[in-house]
Amino acid sequence: MSDEKAIRAFLAVDPPEDIFNEIIKIQERLKKTIGGDIRWVRPEGIHLTLKFFGYVYQSDVANIFLVVKNNVANMKALMLNVRNLGAFPSVNRPRVLWLGLDGDTDALISLQAQIDTGFQDYGFKKEERPFRPHLTLARIKEPKGLDGLAEAVKKNEDYNAGSFTISGLTLFKSELRPTGAIYTKLSHFPFPG
Repeated sequence: MSDEKAIRAFLAVDPPEDIFNEIIKIQERLKKTIGGDIRWVRPEGIHLTLKFFGYVYQSDVANIFLVVKNNVANMKALMLNVRNLGAFPSVNRPRVLWLGLDGDTDALISLQAQIDTGFQDYGFKKEERPFRPHLTLARIKEPKGLDGLAEAVKKNEDYNAGSFTISGLTLFKSELRPTGAIYTKLSHFPFPG
């Protein structure tokens, strides 16, 4: 039996600081109009997640490296625009409040599908839900008593956090703490193009 300790890991795009700053402004605007049992995501916890692995061992991490490196080998930089407010699974039954992305999303969706398929060869379950690029702003524990969210989404105000270029993917370690998760970059996989 191995004494190897498992780590919680995910593969994501880490938006730049200027995008985080705009997201903070958007969150502050929304906090004034949305009330109820809602937990706002700290800006340092906002990532464009391509794959959440859960707990993995070092041997798993080596396989993750291999799959990601092979799939980003021919990637060119992608441009994304951060805008549009939405909720999963729907505005009527919200669990997640998010900012949507547009731009080179078709290429990003294709990359995510290729990587997810590659992970299956190493025992990682393929994601059943379709990949919809987004940045999570808040999580809703209890939709009952939630006030103002549907109106904020339907108003379709200008929730534009700007544009940024994706030039690689990052593998993160996530350590759960009572004060919130701590994220550590384990490896960065740059796009060569």
